[in-house]
Amino acid sequence: MAGPRFVDHPLGMEIEVLARSVEQRTLAIWAAECAESALPLFEKGRPEDSRPRQAIEKLRDWIGTGEFRMNDIRRASLNAHAAARSAPENSSARFAARACGQAVATAHVKAHSIGAAWYAAKAVWAEGGGVNDVGAEREWQLHMLMRLSRRHQNNDGASGR
Repeated sequence: MAGPRFVDHPLGMEIEVLARSVEQRTLAIWAAECAESALPLFEKGRPEDSRPRQAIEKLRDWIGTGEFRMNDIRRASLNAHAAARSAPENSSARFAARACGQAVATAHVKAHSIGAAWYAAKAVWAEGGGVNDVGAEREWQLHMLMRLSRRHQNNDGASGR
């Protein structure tokens, strides 16, 4: 018998709409933050498996340098997803690792950032978080995205871009 299904908070749609209007580097920063917030849920049960953390580190490298190597991004994402498959099905650890795999893929396609946030919320849910906890996670994600978006718009305007 299947367990309860994850039902996203209504803010998920607002996050998705906003994310579609934000530039890629800002989304990458946001995706890294979302995935890192869930990462301890993976690491507490698998502290020896660094693949999800390495995916976030690879994304942070891209954010900082702008240097993009598709093979490196793809490998980091696939490794994080392989780590997810090593965790129990429907566990917070699995969803947290998937958040990391989606986050690093944001360097290639910005829509992956939405997946990173969604998996982070799903990790909170799988950890036993109820509707209020998922709502709090999604609210935090939305406010983080709004703040980053404003900051980067202001910086771009100040630099004349």
